[in-house]
Amino acid sequence: MADEEDLQKFLKNVDEITSLIQEMNSDDPRIQQKAILETEQRLLYTEEVPEEDGCRTTLNKTTINCSQAPMENADEINSAFLASMELDAKERARRRRENRVLADALKDKGNKAFARGDYDAAVLCYSEGLNKVKDMKVLYTNRAQAYLKLGDYQKAIVDCEWALKCDEKCTKAYFHMGKAHLALKNYNMSRECYQKILEISPKLQTQVKDSLNQVNLQEKADLQEKEAQRLLDSGKHAAVTVKNLLETLCKPDQNPLFYAGGIEILTEMMKDCTEQTLFRTHNGFSIISENEVVRRCFSATGKDVVGETVCVSVLRLWQAVCSGNEENQRLLLLCPNLGRLLPSLLATRLLTVRQQSFALLLQLTQTDYGRSLVISHLDLTRLLEALVSFLDFSDKEANSAMALLTDLALDERFRVWFQANLPGVLPVLTGVLERDPMVTSPSALCRCIALMGNLSAEAAVRRQMFASEEFREACLGLMARCEEDMDFFREVMYILLGLVMNLCLQSPFVYEQVWAVEVSRKCMFLLNSQDGGILTRAAGVLSRTLSSSRKMVEEALRAGVVKKMIKFLKTGGQTASRYAIKTLAVCTNSHYEAREEVIRLDKKFGILMKLLSSEDEMVVGNAALCLGNCMEVPYAASSLLKTDVVQVLLKHAGGDAQETAMQLNAGIALGKLCTAEPRFAAQLRELHGIEILNSTMKYVADP
Repeated sequence: MADEEDLQKFLKNVDEITSLIQEMNSDDPRIQQKAILETEQRLLYTEEVPEEDGCRTTLNKTTINCSQAPMENADEINSAFLASMELDAKERARRRRENRVLADALKDKGNKAFARGDYDAAVLCYSEGLNKVKDMKVLYTNRAQAYLKLGDYQKAIVDCEWALKCDEKCTKAYFHMGKAHLALKNYNMSRECYQKILEISPKLQTQVKDSLNQVNLQEKADLQEKEAQRLLDSGKHAAVTVKNLLETLCKPDQNPLFYAGGIEILTEMMKDCTEQTLFRTHNGFSIISENEVVRRCFSATGKDVVGETVCVSVLRLWQAVCSGNEENQRLLLLCPNLGRLLPSLLATRLLTVRQQSFALLLQLTQTDYGRSLVISHLDLTRLLEALVSFLDFSDKEANSAMALLTDLALDERFRVWFQANLPGVLPVLTGVLERDPMVTSPSALCRCIALMGNLSAEAAVRRQMFASEEFREACLGLMARCEEDMDFFREVMYILLGLVMNLCLQSPFVYEQVWAVEVSRKCMFLLNSQDGGILTRAAGVLSRTLSSSRKMVEEALRAGVVKKMIKFLKTGGQTASRYAIKTLAVCTNSHYEAREEVIRLDKKFGILMKLLSSEDEMVVGNAALCLGNCMEVPYAASSLLKTDVVQVLLKHAGGDAQETAMQLNAGIALGKLCTAEPRFAAQLRELHGIEILNSTMKYVADP
């Protein structure tokens, strides 16, 4: 309160001084003389009563006698007063700069203390900083965060309020205040804080949504606990039974089957939310997870039937307790060691334990909230290894595991983790590609490879995958195994080609040319397939690998790649056409024989002219490049004299395209066309094409 009073006092003084200056400059002599008197009194008072911070203001001590001083001295007095105020302001500014430096240093010191978990020390540093600079909002928000860690929620709220006085749009203050109100069970006030963040910064919608969801879930859990306690107090049989069973299971060092039996009975009691909530409020999770006998059974899974029985009974109980209950799911995943325990149970060879572990994981990941808990609290590296190990089991189990893994991979939080931890999990993925497809569920294998393909769409992930020689060679090896029986492994090959296409986006292949050549050869072989999907993806890979090696282009030409690509352009769909014209552009760019073959197979350039009318800028750009290359063949240009090729190319070269490469290729093709056939140059001049091209090329060169 004292700080607020000081601030208000300062603001009042500013207002009064401003008013005095205005009155001293008034045209009315009476108002001016009154202001001079008040100014003299204020200066005398300032001299006699020093400020608390020890600041001394140098004053002009000349006595002002209104009855004797002439009115013309008003300007002189005014100037003296302003000079005094200016000196005082400069002194204050200097002290503030010094204090700001000290406050910044204390903030950094507090941040370091916070990072190492010493929240009391952090609070002390932030408080000392605020003693130096009282309106530094970051110190208030940082101290509020430290108070949250210490559980001092009311102080956190007060600091957030002070931060908002410094900056009414401080979203961090509203965020910390929302958390503090949530901890105090002020649910509506917490919601208001998060809604305020959304009003200030709509781009924080995702974070606000998560925070509001947390408020709703905690309020829901709070209501559940109140209702469960009411029913327990009323003596409801099921509620009392749950409480008694948990008390019984607290007995230490009993026979494992004693616990298994009690847990089975407790599982049967989990009929609705009331029983689930009482399990939570009466420490059910800690009673089970901290029981030494139960823990020994989990650590010795597979060594005896009794231990297996206990494990299965606990896993079934967790499913019953967590079904549809978000708060119980949260508390379960917070249990010590569960992050490593559940993945290890998934990887066991014991069918019943594996099935019940998977059933629990499947239940937890049914909702977005559940998936976020799994991603946040489980050991994801072990979890991925465990789910991939399901490829060794039945088709049903393998497909279910891959489906669950695919669902997790759709979550942005999983993708962030995957990118950061890829070096550790890449050997697992390489192992999948090295599997024998004859002894692995083809559909499950396809799901897993498709997952790799989807993840490789991220440049950072693709870069790491491509950098691994083992991973690249595993792709080649699986392609070779699938070639042995294309009818049986058609789907695997199709999915694998999608992954390889993404990997080939890492071109140019500086150190991986041998791999690129081998991939190209396999795809050339696949161009003999009768399967449209395989043909399209094989062409897609070639469109990205051929440019890496002139030798490979020569091999492709001998294998008839131009004829096959022309056939694609005549009969294929949009995607196939995109890959085919890029392949032709690569071939004609480096080999004269390819240009001659295109001219022979595409009479009067009907196919290329059609592609120049496409709405796909990449197709247009490659078609223009291919056409320009073909113009270097003598007499080729004359076959276009009766077409509107000049207008078409000029439109693309001078148009407003997103792909500047398309404009450049169209301009180059137009230049080659006019060079090869002078009559086109005359048409270009008539259309003022030279001016358009000059303007466009300047724009392309200097965007």
